[in-house]
Amino acid sequence: MPRMYSFSRAALPVLLAGALGACSTAKPTVYQGEEFSETSTFSHDFATSAPATCEAARRTLLSQGYIIKQAKDELVDGHKHFQPESDVHVEIEFHVVCAPNGKLGKSTTLFVSATQDRYALKKTNNSASVGLSVLGSVSMPIGSSSDSLVKVASETIPAGQFYDRFFGLIEHYLGLDSGLPLADLEDKPALPVKPTAKTAE
Repeated sequence: MPRMYSFSRAALPVLLAGALGACSTAKPTVYQGEEFSETSTFSHDFATSAPATCEAARRTLLSQGYIIKQAKDELVDGHKHFQPESDVHVEIEFHVVCAPNGKLGKSTTLFVSATQDRYALKKTNNSASVGLSVLGSVSMPIGSSSDSLVKVASETIPAGQFYDRFFGLIEHYLGLDSGLPLADLEDKPALPVKPTAKTAE
């Protein structure tokens, strides 16, 4: 009996450590990371109207090979396909909202989120039904297979630098990165136009 008691006391710390280790390695739920704190990762302010800002966002996506699904004065959606590996397909989809600030709408807050969907190539074996007078319809494998893309992952891109490059190119199309007057994309070219030299009369 004393030996059994001594063994139990020695094993108790080990069991407690294992239990605490299991609790510490438990993964937090996804919603715990949603703090809803003030952040500039997914938004940026521009001193331009909402239509002009969204037009610059549309041209920014077009310049990088994105296909525009819809474009309005205050909304732009676009997507682009990638194939990093022979059996892996990735699609990035942008969703942009241009919200005017104030009654005059001379400034705009642009909200953007980009979703990355990952697809993998899966093979599916096919079988055919063969009709026999005695046995009836029998399903028999014929040795063929078909390939199909299956979505295996989807997430909103959280990288701040990714969106910073997007905002920077929008500033380029608005003329904010060169010190030139702002270009009104509603009725002027997107890129700043250099003044032409005056010819002597």
